[in-house]
Amino acid sequence: MKYIVVTLVLICNLFALSYQEVAQKSEDAMSGFQDSISNMEMTLINANGQKKVRTMKMKVLEGKDEDKSLMEFLTPADVRGTKFLNYEHVDKDDDQWLYLPALKRVKRIASKNKSGSFMGSEFSYEDLSAFNVKKYIYEEKQAQEKNGTYMIVSKPVSKYSGYTKLITYIDAKTFLAQKIEYFDRKHELLKIAEFSNYKNFGDVYRIGKIDMKNVQNDKETILIWKDEKIKNGLKDKDFHKRYLKR
Repeated sequence: MKYIVVTLVLICNLFALSYQEVAQKSEDAMSGFQDSISNMEMTLINANGQKKVRTMKMKVLEGKDEDKSLMEFLTPADVRGTKFLNYEHVDKDDDQWLYLPALKRVKRIASKNKSGSFMGSEFSYEDLSAFNVKKYIYEEKQAQEKNGTYMIVSKPVSKYSGYTKLITYIDAKTFLAQKIEYFDRKHELLKIAEFSNYKNFGDVYRIGKIDMKNVQNDKETILIWKDEKIKNGLKDKDFHKRYLKR
């Protein structure tokens, strides 16, 4: 019996997944959409429960390692026409630009400012980049499954990141992220993001809702994707900086 138990343990260890392998499977589950066009709704909730709702249009172009995205605010009037363009990079910090219609100028977001709040929300500029395994360092441990969920720990590669550590909870069957806990530069829990309403497009999943709660200031921002369509035939030229001023 002792040898049977030992053998079973060895077999389990043989097929156990590392933190990075779980993260890679999670990335793979969301990859292959080619491009995406969707409407979005952003709800800002302050510490007193008061809400502000904004609507946007979002375009995303998938690359081998570097996605591009363009977001345009539609309502309300005080943010209408504001546009955000992001070029994701693996080997360096992302290139990001914000077009402010009131000033009629394009503002480049400096790498050292990526941890700042995006449009007064609980999402930072850093949070708006697509998840990429290569942007993080993972503890060399085997991921333990508990109640159908993997928990993995990672640290951002970028020295300008506003986070020292992320703890991610991933569904063991679908490998879709369920929750991420973000720890600030003081190593204290800053925010918790909950992911839900995933939509299946055959061989790829797309996120439907992110609820970002800041546990330090009691504020919350909810992002909801609506009417999303993939494989629209978008090209690199559709994400040129000249579109920001149009």
